[in-house]
Parts: sequence; structure tokens; C-alpha cells
Amino acid sequence: MRSRGIYTLANDVVYDQLIALLNSIEANVSSDIPVCVIPFDDRLDRVQKAISTRPNVTLFDNQTSLDRWENFARQFAQFHPEAKRTAQSHPRWYQGKLHRKFAAFDGSFDEFIFYDGDSLAMKPVEDIFEKLQTNDFIFNDWEHKKPHENAALNIVEIERSSSFKESEIRPKLHCSSFFASKRGIFNPEETLLLQSRLQAEAGWVNGQGWWDDAFLFNYMTLVYDRPQFNFTLSLESHDRTGNCANSDPFVAIDQVLYNQQGLKPIHRIHYMGYASSDFARLSQGELVDIPHRDIFLHYRFLKELEQKPQVLKPASSLIRVSRFLNKTANKLKKYVQN
Repeated sequence: MRSRGIYTLANDVVYDQLIALLNSIEANVSSDIPVCVIPFDDRLDRVQKAISTRPNVTLFDNQTSLDRWENFARQFAQFHPEAKRTAQSHPRWYQGKLHRKFAAFDGSFDEFIFYDGDSLAMKPVEDIFEKLQTNDFIFNDWEHKKPHENAALNIVEIERSSSFKESEIRPKLHCSSFFASKRGIFNPEETLLLQSRLQAEAGWVNGQGWWDDAFLFNYMTLVYDRPQFNFTLSLESHDRTGNCANSDPFVAIDQVLYNQQGLKPIHRIHYMGYASSDFARLSQGELVDIPHRDIFLHYRFLKELEQKPQVLKPASSLIRVSRFLNKTANKLKKYVQN
């Protein structure tokens, strides 16, 4: 029987979000499904302590795989026209560790689902594994709706330099925050073949996000042209839902979120664009402007009810001013460096 499991990417910085995600998986997906945490970096003391009490959660420990994917992303960036134009391998503020999520292709699960750490699982995943029987990639996002300037791939350039047409490219656009696939895809031999094409095709990735893991992932899946399925392109209307906390309307029923239109079940809520520090402050009892913060707190403290904040209080004026000054100073520092 083929093994199945879930991956996520985390370190101590996103500790509160990791705990909330693990609890939501246990509550809404399965209490038995194995979960593997891919380390974003070496800051793992709190993560290791937390997963030591969870028998179904492990830490990914294949350093060779992590290095391979970091090197692959670094090489890609060196060839991209935008990197050459700006004389940088990636923006100075970007550490390039998000590409480590692709180590899931080298992991122990024959079939897997990846959740970004800033997500909460909201429903079982049998439908995803069912789709994997006839597809190699499963997605659930609306990236294919984005205009040319915001799309992950440079559609105009790809049409100009290849046989791909926009009608073929657009349905294949996707994000990297939630996907399902299979072990062994993009093995070392396949990535070597990709590397041999990078110098000529790196410009197929949109220059707006050439350093982004999702943009590179789009190039990888387009080039290999394996069968894929996106729930937002399903012929079944109940499959087409939102997932973004900052844009899609949801309804909460018994601590589970549903798509507001038709109360359709969603696979996950994605808190894209919200800082990990906001969730840390929320978990400490600060009133932070995050959509569905009560849902997050429910899962964050599902196993630590005595530690859950009973009342959320806004930060003091002094703290807000201090944060504003620090934020301004950091922006100025980055501007000067770039």
C-alpha cells in the first residue's frame, strides 16, 4: 500500500502557526495521518520540543535534499534576466529558504500534500488523494486568473520562444502554498535536465517574482507537462472555493470555515500576507487585526486551553510608536542596501 502524509515548512519563528496547523490537521483531516516538518532553517528548538510529544509528527532530516533544492533555486536565480539586470542573485531581504519545501519530492511519503505554515486545515483530504490517482499535481488556487503582469510565468515570452500557447499555459498556473504530488517527481536526474535548460528559459518566469518559489514551481511543472488538476477549474461547482484570509469571505460553523457562497467546504484557509509576529502577538493576547483570529486561536490552543487568552487587548501607544519607528528604520536600511 502506498504511504500518504502531509508536509509543511517551519521553524521557531512561526511556532504559533505551526502548532495551530498541526492541531487543525488532527481535528479536521485525521488524527492518524503522518506529518513531516521540513525545516526552514536551523532555528528549531521549540519545534523539536513540540513535535516530540506528537507521535505522528517528524522532522525532515535529509540535508542532502535541502541543499540540492537551495542550490537549484540559486542557480536558477543567477540565470534570470532580472537578476542580471539588478546584479543580485535575489533581493537582499529574501533568504531563499522557501524552496526547501520541494524537498517533499525526496521524502518518505509516496503521495503527499503540502500545506504552507500560514494555513489551517479545514476538511478531510480524501478527494485530493483520489485526484492523485490520475494526476501528478493537485492544486487549489486562482492563480490562473491573474493578469499577465502578475502571473507567475511570462506568458508573452513563452509564446514567443516556444510552442506553448496562452490557452495551454494559463490553466497550468498555480501557487505553491498548497499542493499534492508524489515522491520521486523532480528527482536529481530530472532537476539536472531542468538546470540544462535554465540559461535559455529562466526568462519564462515573470520578472516581478523571479526569486519566488511559487514562480519557479510554475516553470518546473510547465516544462515537465505532467497531468495536473486544479479544484478551482473543476466542472463541479462545489469544488470551486476561496482560500485566502484577506480576500475570500468565509462562514464559521463549529470552528470550521466554509465558503460563504453555498457554504461549500474549503480545504484550508491561507493567511497569506500576515506576518508571523502578528500571530505571535495574537497568541500572547494582543488584539491584532487578522481575519478569523478566533478560529486561529481555537486551533492554536486546542491542546492548551488554560493558556488561551481570554481577552484580547490592543497594544499600548508607546509600543505602537516603537514598532512604527523600528519598521521605518528597517525599511530605510533595506533601501540603502539595495
